[in-house]
Amino acid sequence: MFSHVTIGSNDLGKAKPFYDGLLKPLGLVRHADYPNAVGYGPAGGRPQLWVLSPLDKNAATVGNGITVGLEAADRGTVDAAHAAAMAAGGKDEGAPGLRTHYHPNYYGAYVRDPDGNKICVVCHRKQ
Repeated sequence: MFSHVTIGSNDLGKAKPFYDGLLKPLGLVRHADYPNAVGYGPAGGRPQLWVLSPLDKNAATVGNGITVGLEAADRGTVDAAHAAAMAAGGKDEGAPGLRTHYHPNYYGAYVRDPDGNKICVVCHRKQ
């Protein structure tokens, strides 16, 4: 359904290690690395998640109510991604666990990147 998603950053030097760590357990790798943008996607694929300095040269800002949700293959991967995000300077917005108010198998974790963008890693499978 989506071609790609972009996330604004004011400090790519901090964003790169955060996203490298967060995305590695999900099997997403850095495919593109430019002075003002970095692109991630599946191995052998193309960049579908971009972290970049806004093209209009204004400061990147956090959208209220916006969350980028990334799907994990299993609950252990959710745990690993959350731990990697915390180790790379992320802020915990909800530790890994079931959130049955969404559905009985929703196992997710929520973090904020160094710029304050909200990221969810979720597994929808019964385990």
